[in-house]
Amino acid sequence: MRAAAAASADDRSPRLSAFWSRIVIALGLLPVVLGLVWLGGWWVVALAAVAGAIALHEYFGMIRELRPLALAGFVGLGLALLGVQLGGIAWMLGGFLVTLGLAFGLYLVARTRTSATVAVGSTVLGAGWIGLGLGHVVLLRGLPAHGQLAAFTVILAVFAADTMAYFTGRLVGRHRLAPALSPGKTWEGFVAGTATAVFVAFVALYKTGFVDGWRSIALGFVIALAAALGDLFESALKRDMHVKDSGSLLAGHGGMLDRIDALLFAGIASYYLIRAFGAA
Repeated sequence: MRAAAAASADDRSPRLSAFWSRIVIALGLLPVVLGLVWLGGWWVVALAAVAGAIALHEYFGMIRELRPLALAGFVGLGLALLGVQLGGIAWMLGGFLVTLGLAFGLYLVARTRTSATVAVGSTVLGAGWIGLGLGHVVLLRGLPAHGQLAAFTVILAVFAADTMAYFTGRLVGRHRLAPALSPGKTWEGFVAGTATAVFVAFVALYKTGFVDGWRSIALGFVIALAAALGDLFESALKRDMHVKDSGSLLAGHGGMLDRIDALLFAGIASYYLIRAFGAA
């Protein structure tokens, strides 16, 4: 009886440790992120570059058995972020596309012979996934009208939805959302996270004259759906590579990629929805 109780306490201890670690890290990092986003300009680019470089490093470590051409990926990431700040979408895409040519060039001179499709394809995937995802967050902040508000809303909605989904799933989650990819995610958590994203978007944009009213509700739904897909996309890659977390940099959050995976999809979806609404 005592042994069982002790074992139960031991089982709860790692969960409690992860819980408090998650809280402490979130409270420490979020003000820094929001502060740099508030400053805008090259501060946001620098933030995206640091987060992107760490995330891409984790990605290449996760898929190292595929023999990616890491140098090409980092160059593509850097040029995409540099391009988006200097010339917008066209320059961002131009910078990213350098990845393809450089990756193939490195493949030609590499000593290790592996499949060109796998090596080059996995490199381009990482640079595009992370570089273009973060590039669109920079684009959001750079919107001529209410760019600061747009970036704040998306980042906070993603963070709030992820946090609510995590704790709701832990407390009352019973029905798995995608058991083959991520057994820990539940429909209860997804619903709670979606409601939270809609609430954050509605409150943040209420009577601002910028994507307010029913459009803010639509934006909240799009953020929640895109964020969930981004999370599941990384889960699918981790499942393929047989790893639990992309890294351990952020303790309870896993690696940097585990922290920004939802934002990479949500940033792109939000930017184009806002543009479609004619608000930029």
